[in-house]
Amino acid sequence: FCHYKYISFICLLPLLIQIVHNPKSYSNSDNDLLEFLRIDVALEPLCDRQQTTCSKNVMRKQRNWERRLEAKRSKRKEEKQRKKLNKLNKGDWLQLSKRVIKAITKERLEEARGAGPGLCVDLSMTDCLSAKEISRLACQIRRLYGCNKKALQPFRIFLTELKKDSLLYKECVRMNDGFLNYLIDVTEESWFHLFPSEDVIYLTPDASEALEYVEEDKVYILGGLVDETIQKKISYTRAKELDVRTARLPIDEYMVKRPNPKNFHSKILAINQVFEILLTFRGTKDWTKALAAGIPPGKGYMVVSAASTDINTPEEL
Repeated sequence: FCHYKYISFICLLPLLIQIVHNPKSYSNSDNDLLEFLRIDVALEPLCDRQQTTCSKNVMRKQRNWERRLEAKRSKRKEEKQRKKLNKLNKGDWLQLSKRVIKAITKERLEEARGAGPGLCVDLSMTDCLSAKEISRLACQIRRLYGCNKKALQPFRIFLTELKKDSLLYKECVRMNDGFLNYLIDVTEESWFHLFPSEDVIYLTPDASEALEYVEEDKVYILGGLVDETIQKKISYTRAKELDVRTARLPIDEYMVKRPNPKNFHSKILAINQVFEILLTFRGTKDWTKALAAGIPPGKGYMVVSAASTDINTPEEL
């Protein structure tokens, strides 16, 4: 209908010219043609309405198509992310770019901050440390965080009673690149005011109870002391004063003393070593593997299975 009036006008043009030059030649038969022309002209609003309707339909289809396209793009993006996570879970780091690894690591750490077990480093005892020990503690915090970044199931990390004007804070900023951007919770408050006492387990080598499981709804406290510290039972005494549960790593249950010329054996570990043990046990549910991974040979201990092998080897020879 939109082009019909133009065709009609062209067809009736000779008739109009004849009427203008010779009005007497006009007849009733020509009246029908003129009436048809008026009908054709009357059809113009109908054509406009149809054009408007067509435009609305086109716009609606365009919006639907854009929504479907956006949904497909979002689905493809989610599928790519899922495949990348599967690769990462399988340990296939080499096929992923640094940017992708960084993005996935950040996502995992953010998820851990919202749920999962917490690990808190109690930094209320730094007054007992020398400047050298403070620097070593800052290094251990960096290693602890680096270990958590690589974990498939990271912990939520807390650094409590870390004051911005303290030497430890300054050393952390100076020695640890990007410390201010660490995805951890840093506070000047005490852990005792942050967590319910029934949810806390203070890990100390002087405790009588051995840790059996790493529970998802607990917060594990590590005393911020380095292994060179000679003073004993500082963290244990603090935990008892606050009346919270204490536990030790099950070294005696799964390890034996390794013979050495100096007869040196120590259960005092750096905070990053204790953290690596907890992290490994959480992934394997095997204390033998966890302790073997976290306790260095220089501490003078070895797992029972390795000790049995050493004993049987001379007999086999």
